Amino acid sequence: MSQAKKFASQADMEEKKITFSQISEHAWAYTAEGDPNTGIIIGDDCVLVADTQATPAMAADVVRRIREVTDKPIKYVVLTHYHAVRVLGAAGYGAEHVLASQDTRDLIVERGEEDKASEIGRFPRLFQNVETVPPGLTWPTMTFTGKMTLWLGKLEVQLIQLGRGHTKGDTVVWLPQERTLLSGDLVEFGATPYAGDAYFQDWPQTLDNIAALKPVALVPGRGAALTTPEAVAEGLTGTRNFISDVYASVQEGVKAGRDLNAVYKETYAKLKPKYSQWVIFDHCMPFDVSRAYDEASGHADPRVWTAQRDIDMWKALEG
Repeated sequence: MSQAKKFASQADMEEKKITFSQISEHAWAYTAEGDPNTGIIIGDDCVLVADTQATPAMAADVVRRIREVTDKPIKYVVLTHYHAVRVLGAAGYGAEHVLASQDTRDLIVERGEEDKASEIGRFPRLFQNVETVPPGLTWPTMTFTGKMTLWLGKLEVQLIQLGRGHTKGDTVVWLPQERTLLSGDLVEFGATPYAGDAYFQDWPQTLDNIAALKPVALVPGRGAALTTPEAVAEGLTGTRNFISDVYASVQEGVKAGRDLNAVYKETYAKLKPKYSQWVIFDHCMPFDVSRAYDEASGHADPRVWTAQRDIDMWKALEG
C-alpha cells in the first residue's frame, strides 16, 4: 500500500486466452481469463448475444466464433447493464434489435457519455481498436420493465430484472427449459466484482433471487463458465461474500466516523488475504470502497464517475 499504483488498470496489457464453449443445448460462453464475458443463445431461427465486448473490432471475434457453429442471423443484442465495456461493441453484430431494461436506458441518458470516457481511461486494453466504436452512445431499440419474453423459434428466452446489484438496471437472460442463466456482472467467478455503481444493500438479495431460479449452468460477467449446480452455487456465494465483506467493513468505518482514506486502507487490508488472488482486485477496490462509503453515509444512488473524478479518487486513495 505504500507504493503508488499505476492508475486503475492502465498497466494491465497482458493478452488473455479466449475460450468459446457450449454450456447447454442452446447456450454458449465466450470467456477470456477474467476479462469481460459474452453469452450467446442460438435459437431455432436466430441468435441472441448478451454483452457485446467493448468495441466492434472485439465483437468481430465473437461473431467469428458464432459463425463456426451456426449461420443463423444475429437478431438480438441484450445489454445486461449500461457500462461501456459491455455495450460499445454492439454495432459489430448488425442485430435487428438492441434490448435493455428501461432502467439501463435511463442510466445511458444520465451518465453514458461520462461513463464511456471514464472506462476507456481506466482500462485501455479492454478497448482494442477503440476507433471502431461509432460516435455517440449505444442506444437500445427496445426496452422493458421487470420481464420480457422472447421466442427464438420454440426456444423461450426470458429477460428479467431480479433486483438491483451491480447497477440499478441489471438484466439476466434466462433459459427456463435448460435452467441456464447469463448473469452479466451480477455474478463473477474468480474475478473481483466492480461495485462503483452498485447497490450494496440490495445485491445479496438479488443473488438470492438468482439462486431461487436454480440454474444448472451460468455465464458470469467475468471468469470461467459455470457448468454444474455446484459451480453456480460457488459463483453466487463468492460474489455475495465479497459484496457483504466490503460493505460490512466500510459501514463499520463510517459508523466510527473515519474518513474515506482510512476506511479504504482498513478495508483493503481486511479483504486482501481472502480476495487479492481474484483478477482486477487492485483495480476495483478504490471504486468499490468509494461507492460503499457513499451508500453507508446515506447516498442512496451512485454518483456519476467521470474521468476527472476517477483520477481524483485514485490520487486520494492510492497516491
